[in-house]
Amino acid sequence: MARRNDHTREELTALTLASVKDFLQEHSHHELSLRKIATMIGYVPSTLVNVFGNYNLLLLRVVAETLDELSQQSAKIVNEQGDHRQALYQLAYCYHDFAFNNPHRWQLIFQHNMNGEALPEWQAKRIDSMTTMLEGLLKSICPNRSEAEVLQSSRVLWAGVHGITLLAVDDKFFAAEPIDGKQLIADLLTNYLASWQE
Repeated sequence: MARRNDHTREELTALTLASVKDFLQEHSHHELSLRKIATMIGYVPSTLVNVFGNYNLLLLRVVAETLDELSQQSAKIVNEQGDHRQALYQLAYCYHDFAFNNPHRWQLIFQHNMNGEALPEWQAKRIDSMTTMLEGLLKSICPNRSEAEVLQSSRVLWAGVHGITLLAVDDKFFAAEPIDGKQLIADLLTNYLASWQE
């Protein structure tokens, strides 16, 4: 076992998170435990509890880094696209593609449970950042809509895109022919925006 002073607190945090993310490239978070992570990096579980607070918060830090990556990719796509409507499509495709490229990390975002603990402010801000991006695009596409309408529509579209992505990643469309999740997303956005902009 490594000694406590083999790494600084910051180094140990980075090492732990990198090791968990590497593990999640091939395996589900259901195969993880505090003891397993500690063994992977050569420390004892109590050291990780001292650094992260508990196992739940350790996983939440992995979720946070995953959301940061998704947010950076999303912001880049939105900022590079001059047309707000096209940016909305590209944002949805980015969400879909990120889930396909990182299925276990993406699933952890939605399967992680705080078990009654309050969500830390630093995590709540990350989630707000993602939803604000979507709301901003919808407001730009249809500026005459109220804030309440924009909020509701953003959640409808996010729920639709998320549902399609979830079924696509898990291959649960139960169809004889292969179904393209991105085509379903395009259909959803096109039909929804057509009625929303009337």
